Amino acid sequence: MSEEILINVTPPETRVAVVEGGVVHELIIERAERCGLVGNIYKGRVVRVLPGMQAAFVDIGLERAAFLHASDIISADGEPRGDHIHELVREGDELVVQVVKDPLGTKGARLTTNVSVASRYLVCMPALASTGVSQKIDEEDERRRLRDILERYVATHPGHGGFIARTAAEGVGEESLFKDMDFLAKLWRGVRERCLQATAIGLIHDDLPLALRALRDLVTPEVERVRIDSRAMVDKAVPFAAKYIPDIKDRIEFYQGERPLFDLYGVEEEIRKALQRKVSLKSGGHLVIDQTEAMTTIDVNTGAFVGHRNLEETIFKTNLEAAQAICRQLRLRNLGGIIIIDFIDMTEEEHKRQVMRALEKALARDHAKTHITEVSSLGLVEMTRKRTRESLEHVLCEPCPCCGGRGSVKTAQTTCSEIFREIMRESRQFDVETLLVLASQAVVDRLLDEESAHLAELEESIGRPIRLQAESLYTQEQYDIVLI
Repeated sequence: MSEEILINVTPPETRVAVVEGGVVHELIIERAERCGLVGNIYKGRVVRVLPGMQAAFVDIGLERAAFLHASDIISADGEPRGDHIHELVREGDELVVQVVKDPLGTKGARLTTNVSVASRYLVCMPALASTGVSQKIDEEDERRRLRDILERYVATHPGHGGFIARTAAEGVGEESLFKDMDFLAKLWRGVRERCLQATAIGLIHDDLPLALRALRDLVTPEVERVRIDSRAMVDKAVPFAAKYIPDIKDRIEFYQGERPLFDLYGVEEEIRKALQRKVSLKSGGHLVIDQTEAMTTIDVNTGAFVGHRNLEETIFKTNLEAAQAICRQLRLRNLGGIIIIDFIDMTEEEHKRQVMRALEKALARDHAKTHITEVSSLGLVEMTRKRTRESLEHVLCEPCPCCGGRGSVKTAQTTCSEIFREIMRESRQFDVETLLVLASQAVVDRLLDEESAHLAELEESIGRPIRLQAESLYTQEQYDIVLI
């Protein structure tokens, strides 16, 4: 399947879209005021140790303290240092740490002391002396070849740490890999020197900007071209590619068409759709995606699809199509954590196996690590997807000021009932002449219409007049009772 990478650059933000077969499958947005932190290396100070959580909070100079779990603290030889957090760190200790997960919602960044630096083909792990190969490289002969190359380099260059071959290293020659390892070793020496010289907590080494990270991490042999709509970024990307990734240099293009790049490929429309709960399927069925703090749930429905033979065939075809659409939506929306998929119940075991195979095959193209279970007796599929950055919805949206993110608001009738109860409460506690009700226009209208008889009865009951005043800035749930 042919792929293209589109990079849209404006002063406030950079956006990267991965287009496969003419369809947008992945979208990454990074804003200037809130750049991604994953891969950044900091000098930090432990500000709090929590034995009950086996973790510590570390101040690295960000708005919120970052989180460091005991399992992410390693010794100089790359092994875990102990079982209990209080044996590993104390308040006031200074550490060199790396961000492995961006701050999400109210949670701070996730840290590790197992620092690494990455290039196009490799990841250098200075604290380790071992080598490894990406699990996405399946061919055993290629895995053995890469491991032999890495081990030869480590054996002849002691003190440079260990290396992991990334997926992009598949088929790359020994000379290119050796150059990459030399570059990473030199890069790490510079980082280590800055760590030793740093006198205060803060950033030691930051990763590449999003556009250059996309060239390093997302460009595969299947990518036909990389289109960038900023001349300034092209002037940075071409020399960067020529120096570090020469095989993709000729695939970088400067897009200068009159129509915006993301409009040309329909990316803007896909972004709009990706913020909606309902995802339509070509067959007439649809998905309903609900993202919560605890998990994401995906419900599959046949909708208008009735099939041509029988109900089981209709359900099977809808689930097959849904499996492909779900994997695309997970990447496009960058949904992570626990994900529960409610496929339509299937009675035939072979249909269940085929749907699961389709789901696994589609997930194989996902850059994020996933783990998936079999269909449960309730027809549910439980899976996890590694989450390192905010979802698309959290980047582009904020909770509704009216409902606070609940997705619903109290009716005007409910608010009126609350107002009546509050008036009764206030009239018994305070001796006042008049009560003034401030509420939204919809609530005031109901008090003057449907609830007018009840309002008159309440006035008679408390023996005081009740005045109403509409406030245009109040939501339907808001009200105030002013004592006059």
